[in-house]
Amino acid sequence: MDTKSLPATPDAVAPDGSAVRVLLSLARGGMAHFALGPGETSTAVTHRTVEEIWFFLSGRGEMWRRLHGKEETVSVHAGVCVTIPLGTHFQFRTLGEDALAAVAVTMPPWPGEDEAIVVTGPWPPTVPKPRL
Repeated sequence: MDTKSLPATPDAVAPDGSAVRVLLSLARGGMAHFALGPGETSTAVTHRTVEEIWFFLSGRGEMWRRLHGKEETVSVHAGVCVTIPLGTHFQFRTLGEDALAAVAVTMPPWPGEDEAIVVTGPWPPTVPKPRL
């Protein structure tokens, strides 16, 4: 049994370019806090082995997802929850003057830097190019 408060500063930069604050994990899943600054657009990625559930806490923006020929862009803001099934291509961006923040559960836990693959998304990314 573990307890942890949200870290004051990011622990890392995700492969999509968002700021990551690592929370807790168990054998079958992990949780982290992600934030994308005002006016920023992430790098589009897909995952090799994990799927995720995101719950947005603040800000507003859009998330694009594509899987098995189905493609959609949804509005995201506090209270919206989205899934990212294994193999989904996804990208998100902030709209407005506030950071877009979410907590996400990753199943299984994030295995490391080789997990994400950069793909082509609908928007040009504004974050630094990931080191993949």
